[in-house]
Amino acid sequence: MARVLRALWALPLRAAPGRSVWGRAAGCSLSSRARPRDAGSLTKPERALSESEWRKKLTPEQFYVTREKGTEPPFSGSYLDNKEPGMYHCVCCDSPLFSSEKKFCSGSGWPSFSEAHGAAGSDETNAGVLRRLDTSLGLARTEVVCKQCEAHLGHVFPDGPGPTGQRFCINSVALRFKPAQR
Repeated sequence: MARVLRALWALPLRAAPGRSVWGRAAGCSLSSRARPRDAGSLTKPERALSESEWRKKLTPEQFYVTREKGTEPPFSGSYLDNKEPGMYHCVCCDSPLFSSEKKFCSGSGWPSFSEAHGAAGSDETNAGVLRRLDTSLGLARTEVVCKQCEAHLGHVFPDGPGPTGQRFCINSVALRFKPAQR
């Protein structure tokens, strides 16, 4: 696993259109970036949207990550250090994906969760995410996509905390946070 991580870090990051690639040295620290804009509501099923409709609905960075399977630079996401209670929703279709109760600081540079919302341990039947094999970098990884609209969210790795042992490594730009009602 360490070899895989070293290989991933050695790969160049592709910046989203109109955005430079930058990051922080290490750890989880506060980000000064603005949160992704509200994705709004859709008038037809999310999977039925055309590429041009997705481009109108999303920011260039959101489109790059969710529709083109991109990755935001590490330590740059607006939700990396968010510790507020609430729910993380899909920026494309607003489906609930991850609870703040399952969020942890992995030190990886992306928001990390030990379990998807709706999952019961290894049973993800009622979860808002799907897993898919991703061999795009010449190695086998597990991609995480939104079950409702198939937006690319990130990847899941088997090096998370107990009891699940999972680390859902998710791009902030693919999420919209809704604070818990107080």
